[in-house]
Order: sequence, then structure tokens, then C-alpha cells
Amino acid sequence: MPATASLSRLPLPKDRFQHLDLLTEGLDTASLWWLSGYTAGLARRVAPGPDVPMPVRAAAEPDAGARLTVVYGSQTGNAKRLAEQLAQQAETGGLAVRLLRADAYPQRELAQERLLYAVISTQGDGDAPDDARGLLDFLASRRAPKLDALSFAVLGLGDTSYPQFCVIGRKLDARLAELGGKRLFAFGEADLDLDTVAVPWAKQALGIARDVLKASGQPAEARVTPLRPHLEVAEAASWSATHPFTAEILAAQRITTADSAKDVRHIEVNLAESRLDYQPGDSLGVVERNPEPLVDALLETVHLDGTAAVSVGDVTRELREWLYAKREITRLNRPFVAALAERSGDAELKALLDPAQGEALRALLEASQPIDLLQRYGAEWTPEALVTALRPLVPRLYSIASSRAAVEDEAHLTVAHVEYPTPAGTRWGAASHWLATRGEGAQIEVYLERNERFRLPADGARDVIMIGPGTGVAPFRGFVQERAAAGATGRNWLFFGNPHFHTDFLYQLEWQAALKDGSLTRMDVAFSRDQAEKVYVQQRVRERGKELYAWLEGGAHLYVCGAISMARDAEAAVRDVLVTHGGRTPETADEYLNALREQHRYARDVY
Repeated sequence: MPATASLSRLPLPKDRFQHLDLLTEGLDTASLWWLSGYTAGLARRVAPGPDVPMPVRAAAEPDAGARLTVVYGSQTGNAKRLAEQLAQQAETGGLAVRLLRADAYPQRELAQERLLYAVISTQGDGDAPDDARGLLDFLASRRAPKLDALSFAVLGLGDTSYPQFCVIGRKLDARLAELGGKRLFAFGEADLDLDTVAVPWAKQALGIARDVLKASGQPAEARVTPLRPHLEVAEAASWSATHPFTAEILAAQRITTADSAKDVRHIEVNLAESRLDYQPGDSLGVVERNPEPLVDALLETVHLDGTAAVSVGDVTRELREWLYAKREITRLNRPFVAALAERSGDAELKALLDPAQGEALRALLEASQPIDLLQRYGAEWTPEALVTALRPLVPRLYSIASSRAAVEDEAHLTVAHVEYPTPAGTRWGAASHWLATRGEGAQIEVYLERNERFRLPADGARDVIMIGPGTGVAPFRGFVQERAAAGATGRNWLFFGNPHFHTDFLYQLEWQAALKDGSLTRMDVAFSRDQAEKVYVQQRVRERGKELYAWLEGGAHLYVCGAISMARDAEAAVRDVLVTHGGRTPETADEYLNALREQHRYARDVY
């Protein structure tokens, strides 16, 4: 559908949001659950373009004492990618290795495990990745075995913008040791600039693994069949955060009205020359640049010359270039607060770093940018010290809001432009402002981030329930397009919410058309500020609980996309539905949700 259609604001009859028991067209994705021996993963159709080769069955599974097991828990794909790299390097080095996602790890075998490396992320401020919840719960329970024969190491991934940085990895590391495991070397904590910690951690891990397995008597030539087939990979497979594809913006328009408090943009990106073959549920990584007015304001605040040459390692750039393209200046994190506290000597700032001040620090990190603290706390900076104190700028991920079956060689994004005034000046979000200020014909740098956990059901006859308020609706636009194009017979039910019907109803005309042609069976909406009492999507979930429970009991797949806090509220609402309409206790409701996760019928894409 042309992007301009999204601007229409036609009221929808209320009954269109209720029971439209029409057959829904949808997608049979040809994704098959692959399960062999000790490994499991989600298979996908491999097109001529770039793709990550699928794991293949091991020819023979070596004894536990003669192999390395690499387990990962990943929310956005970083932990998965690092674990795959580690396993591939181990295999190339002649080690017997198996690679497993945490929810595919056979818990009964943990007691026999001898050498285990875990790579696990912390989502936001202390949440475990969805695919690791089952294993972590098992390890925390009384059923967890003694691990006196286990040697292990853990690499944690996190974001120092949150006080509970890498807390899930730390808990896993501590629990394995508590159960009797031998920690081979110290827990690794990687911030968003992963490689600074992950690369030396992996090098150390591989060296120690060779020594451990050699001591166990493993032959030097021991191997398993490759984890990844040795295929010829197209050049496009190399598109990444460090080697992005330069794409053209085909369309860019605001899809909230001018009088809305929210500025949401619909952006269409041309991928025709990239050979990137995404699936609904995947994300597009955007290599952004910082707002130039913010760079100017920051330089003025610290009284430094933007043309000053600054060297980091063997790279030398002007200070302005570091701040514009290579350093994070729109998100505050704990290490920068610590560096500023040290340079300023401010007692109040130092006090915030005390563990007991976690809530106060969290509030500061959420509400402030580095420039806000630099303006508030005076300190002398050299160009080198400033660049060192700021975290490297990393790309942002956006859920793709389209299906290739509908838009071919394009990827559509739904972007909330972050821009707000403060007494000290305007503040922006780096990537959202970068995209919002790129017009049609502009070029941006992108790459594909796959999300194998957030996939449509392989069986097109399965029903789908989608909860996506605000820009969380983005992947579900792609879901509905995909299922309509493939002619699946399962029903599609969407929950959507935003502040106001008339100003913030994203893709209203498209949903109206989908309800009319039957590709969307039902839609329930919550516009929180259109009445005296605020109403959110989780309230609609509770109100429609009887029908929602019936869909789940009938085999429906449940998806949630949006902010972490919203996802928690939505899960709580579904739990209430299970208690109220399923006759369960809160404990058995949690077991039901865990079972849905294990069956890959409950998936979240949260940020």
C-alpha cells in the first residue's frame, strides 16, 4: 500500500474491531523446527542472497568430557552471534563443540557436563532474555544438580545505561559456582561496544578450552561435523554493524497528525542491491550519526576545539568527528557518571554511584543525557579524556514493519522521533533524529539483524494474537502482510493502543482495509487519553479474556512487541486471563506461559 494512504484518518465502525469471524489469509513460512541429537533451532528458507547458514546434525556426539558446550541466551541477537563465533573458532581450532540456544539445552544432561561456556544478555534493567528463562529457573530451583565436575566461564552482555548492568550473567556465573562448578576465569562484562570485552574473552576462552580438553585426553584431531556448512556466502552476508549497506530512502513521512504530541515516521528503505532477505520479525540495524546541534552544544559546554586531533589506539580523528559519528552523546551510562564524578569531585554525583542509590541513579540515567551532567557539574576535560569517557556509538535496531511478499526489495520502518525541549536546550534521540531528518533520496547505512525467536507459525492454519501498542505495532504490519500474501487460513487478532484516536492511530487506513478484506480478523484498540480514565492495551486484554483464552486453548500463537515495561504489563494481563478464565492459580498460570514459550507459541520483541 502506498505510504500516503497511511495519512488518512477515516473513523472505523466499532463492530469492525470486534468479532469478524472471517477466514484470514496468511503465511505458511516454510520454517521447520529442526531437532537432532542434542541440538535444536529454527530453520528457514535460504534465498540466493545473504543468510546465516543453518546448523547441521553432528556426525557423532563426543563424550561430555571430550567436548566444549557453548550455550547462549539472546534477546536481540548479539549473544547468539558471539556464541556462534566462539563455537566456529573452537571447531576451526580442532575442538569438539556443540552450540545450543538456552531453551534447547537438555537440562537432564547438565550433571554430566564437563566444559561449558555461556554467553548471555541482560535485557534492559535486569530482565533475562526470553530464551534463557527456562534454564535459569531450572538452575535456581532445588532440582538443579551438583556440578562438581563442571568447568565453566560466562560472558555477560548488557548496557551500562541501566544500573543492573549484566546482572543476569553475574547471577548465572554465581549460581554455577554455587552448585560446585569450577570457574575457569573471571566473568566477562560487555557493554554495547561488545568487541572490546568479547574478543579478548573469547581468545582466553579458546586457549583454556584447548588445555582442558587436552588434559581430558581428547585427540588433537577430534571434531564434529561442522556446526555451519561450508557454503559459498554472497558478499551481502558480510553486511553488518561494522560493514553496513548504503541504502536509499524511498519515502519518509509523518504518520501522526501535526497536533499530536508524538512524532512517528514511516520510512521506506530500498534494499534492491543488497540481496538482504529478511523475514517478518527481523530488525534493520541503522548506523546513525549524532545531531550536529548537540555536538556543537557539547563542545561549547566543555570549552574544547572541535578540530583538535584525538587518537584512540591507532585511529586519529578530529574531536568533532568523534562526537558526531563515533561516540554516544544522547544516552547516559554509569561509567560516564563515574568519570565525571571523579573529574568534578562532586560529592552528590559520587553518592549516586553507591549501590544503595540504585533507584536515584536509574532515574538520572533515564532522564538525562551526557550534556545535561556536563552543564550541571563543572570539570576540566582534555579532548582525549572526553572521548575516552564517552561510550562508542552503536547502531540502533528497528523492527521491520513490512513483508517482502508485499513490498519486494524494500524494508519499512516505524520510527518514533525523539525530540524534546529542556531549559538548557533541545534534546534528541540519535537514530530517530537521524532518520527523521533524512528525506527521500537520502542515503543511510543499514544491516540485517535476524530474530529467529520472533517468527510466524510454520502452520498457516494457526491463529495469531498480536499485542503491539505505539511503534510496537511495526512487526505486526509485516506479519499481516505476510500471512495475507501466502493465503494462510489462521485468524489474526491485533491489540493496538496510543494516546489519541484522531492523532495517533498508526496505519489506520491499512488496518481498516485489512479488516474489510479479512486479512485481519479482529482488532481491539485502547486510546489512553480519549476519556477521563486512562485505558491501555492490557485492560483490553483482560476485557477480552474469555475469547483470548479460547484462542490460546485452540493453539494460537501469542506475540508482544514494545517497551519492556509494557511487555511486563501485557504479560501480567495474560496471566490474569489464565487465572480468571482458565481456572488456574498464579503459579500454574506462569507454568502455562512457560509452556507456551517452550512450544514457541509465546514470543516477545521488547526494547
